[in-house]
This record gives sequence, structure tokens and C-alpha cells, in this order.
Amino acid sequence: MDPMLEAKLLTTRRHLLGSMAGGIGAIAMHDLLAATASAPQPALVVDPMAPKLPPLPAKAKRMIVIHLTGSPPHLDLYDHKPELVKHDGQDCPAETIAGKTFAFTSGTPKLLGTPRKWVKCGQSGMELSDAIPNLHRVADKLCLVRSMFTDQFNHAPAELMVYTGSPRAGRPSLGSWVTYGLGTENANLPGFVTLISSGVQPNGGTGSFGSGFLPSVYQGVQCRSKGDPVLYVSDPPGMNRAMRRKTLDALKDLNELQARELGNPETVTRIAQYELAFRMQASVPEVMDISKESQAVLDAYGAKPGQSSLANNCLLARRLVEQGVRFVHLFDWGWDFHGTNPKEDIRDGLTQKAATFDKPAAALIEDLEARGLLEDTLVLCTGEFGRTPFREGRTAAGSILGRDHYPDCYSIWMAGGGVKPGYVHGASDDLGFKVASDMVHIHDLQATILHLLGFDHTKLTYRFQGRDFRLTDVHGHVVKQILV
Repeated sequence: MDPMLEAKLLTTRRHLLGSMAGGIGAIAMHDLLAATASAPQPALVVDPMAPKLPPLPAKAKRMIVIHLTGSPPHLDLYDHKPELVKHDGQDCPAETIAGKTFAFTSGTPKLLGTPRKWVKCGQSGMELSDAIPNLHRVADKLCLVRSMFTDQFNHAPAELMVYTGSPRAGRPSLGSWVTYGLGTENANLPGFVTLISSGVQPNGGTGSFGSGFLPSVYQGVQCRSKGDPVLYVSDPPGMNRAMRRKTLDALKDLNELQARELGNPETVTRIAQYELAFRMQASVPEVMDISKESQAVLDAYGAKPGQSSLANNCLLARRLVEQGVRFVHLFDWGWDFHGTNPKEDIRDGLTQKAATFDKPAAALIEDLEARGLLEDTLVLCTGEFGRTPFREGRTAAGSILGRDHYPDCYSIWMAGGGVKPGYVHGASDDLGFKVASDMVHIHDLQATILHLLGFDHTKLTYRFQGRDFRLTDVHGHVVKQILV
């Protein structure tokens, strides 16, 4: 028998009444929904970047990060080890390398003492190398942490670990968490801006400044110090400003209908991004034009209008935070000092590379202070890990001195924004192999940054796939010793 015919023959009055009840209910529900749809709808919140007050007292209102991509040789910049110099060229003690894996080194490597000269700087007596003479001038503004460590020894995972709290792509970056929590103070500029020098993207790709599973309005907007400041934001040929405004108004109406119907936060993000892009067409070129600065300021940074450099980007960072941008992330490529070519030698190669960073970084600190911004602007300078106290395996037999990746102990510095000035936190052992006191893990650094910006890192969360995520995952402690 035909299955459909058989089903009809087996249908009883009970089935009929049941289906009729469902149908009547559906008709009633349709009428109720129609009435709701015709009622006045509440206005959509179309500005997810509106400024917000942090839940806790904050020392910092904004942040600038200088990331030296590849990771600088901290033992030749920030952490003087006379004992390492004394034992230069000797085999590493067995206990220092037992059970460890290195990126490009195997066997028993030779210890490498620094060839740099060292100076005790400022009233604090902070010891810094001759590779960074301009930072000597601002040593009493720096909070130097010599006891950092991380879990990762390869570039991309380590960089993602620093900025997203995870070595795997897909988590929101530090800048995204900050703008998610605080919004921005200038509606005509992005809340989170990324600037890249040396022509190479970060090791972690866009994930190092991406929004992950947060709404995409919180991702970093990559601007350029040369050419159009933001790609694809200009009006196409044949479209003037008035026509663009009419187009956006129509798109806004359509997106608002969809937002009310589906409730997807990305639709609200889309509205906000279209509107921000329209406003940016006028505001971004102005703030990105460093030719408006005095010659004295340009000279202090070593900046040159029309070029792309870390010097230009440090000056742009000051201009951006001065105009209310919440988070500025600078990435500078070229700090992977393996010793595979003369530019990676910790002698002349480091002198040349450090000169592109040292002057503008010192100028940034002085400029922020002169403008009354340093007190509530947190500046962080870091790589993704450190460098080994021994010679890199591939180049150990050559004349160029280089170091391998090293996650177990390294140095970073911060300034302003509520950290102790002229202060050195923690220490490594005599040879620089491990942290000897006051260990600071990456998650501890993240927790401390969020604390300075007014957040309890355990409570700044976002629910995704059934769980509440946070920057520090389930780890992290505020490093109270470095706080003012």
C-alpha cells in the first residue's frame, strides 16, 4: 500500500483535534507577533565604542605597546651579567640545559657574554647597555622587569601568548579586550589602532591585534604612516561625500531591520563600522599628518614626514592617544638576533637596529610627560620572549655573534600609567638561565595591565561557546610590587 495513503487511513479524530489546536495556537501567535512588530521599537545601541568607566579605580586611561618583533637580546640591552662575560666561550653547565629544547641549538652550546658596555643611569642607578643611550636619559621613568617568562619558544605562538593569552589563534587581543571594556574617547577615530614598521606583519599575523570572538568592532584598525592612512576607506571614483552619506543611511536602515529581527551583535558592529569609516575619512588624514609637528619635535623622534618608520609611528602614537584613541599597538620587525647575517650581530648589528628604536622610544616618554599624558598613559615595550645566554647553534662556528630563542627568563620595560618609575623588578641568575627572584609570567603581566586600566582580570569576560573567556584564561596575578 502507498505509505502516504496508509498514514491518512490511520489518522484518528484525536490526531485531527491535536493538529487543529496547534493550528489555532499558531494563528494566535502570528497575531501577537504581528502586533509586537507594528509597535514602536526601541532605538538600537549603534555605538559599541562609546566611552565607559572602568569598574575599579584606574591609574591608566590609555595604552601604547611597542612590540619589537623577533625579540631583542635582553642580555645585551637590559640585564648585565658579569659572570656570563667571565665564562664567555665555555660550555654551558649541564644543569642549565638538561631536558630543554631550543629552536636552533642542540648539543652543548658555548656561553656568550655580552660585548656591550654598561652604564648606571639616573638617580635610580638602573644599569642599561650602550646600545640604547637615549633610554639612559629616561631611566628614572622606566619600570624594568628582569624576571619575565613564558611557555612558548617559537615566534608566532609566543607573540599570540603575549597579546591573546593563548598560543593558538582565535582569542581576542589585549587591545580588543581594553576597547571592549573601555570604549574610546574620540568617536571620529578608531578605539584601537595598529601601526607596523619595517614592512613586515607581526609573527602572529592579524591575530596579534584581532578581536577573536569579540565583535569585530573591537579589532585593531591598521593604519599606515605612508600613503593612504587606512586602505579602502576613501570614496571610490564617481562617489562624492553626499552620495556616500545617502548610501550609508540606506544601509543603516536595512541593517537596523536585520538587527531587530535576528539580534546578531555583528549587525550592530557593521552599522558602527560604516559610520566610523565615514567619519574617519576626514579625521584620520589630519591626525596622521606629522608634518604639522614642529621641527624640534620631528628631530626629537627622528621622524620624517612621508616615510614609514618606528620613529614616525612613535610620534603618531602620541598624536593618536592625545586625540582620545584608547590603545595604540606598534610592531617593529627585525629583532631576531640569531647571527645569521651581520645585521643580526649583537655588536654592530644591534647598535644599528637599536638606533631606530632607542631615540623615538625615549622621545615618546619625554613627549608624553611634557604634555601631561604620561601619568595616565601606560607604555609597554616587549618582545615575545628573550634570547639565550649561549651562542645560537647554527652560527656558533662563525664570526657573527647571535643568540637563540629563550622563554625561561627575559626583560621588558614599562613607563607611566601607574607603574613605579626608576624601579627594577625581579632578577635572573648569575648566568641568565632562569628567574632568580620575583617571577612574572605572561598572564601576570596581562593581569597587571588590566588592573592599571581599572579591571579585575578575572571579571573582564565574554561568553563564547558556552563558557566565559578572559584574557588571562584561568591564570594570572597582579604584580603589586611594580605599582605606584
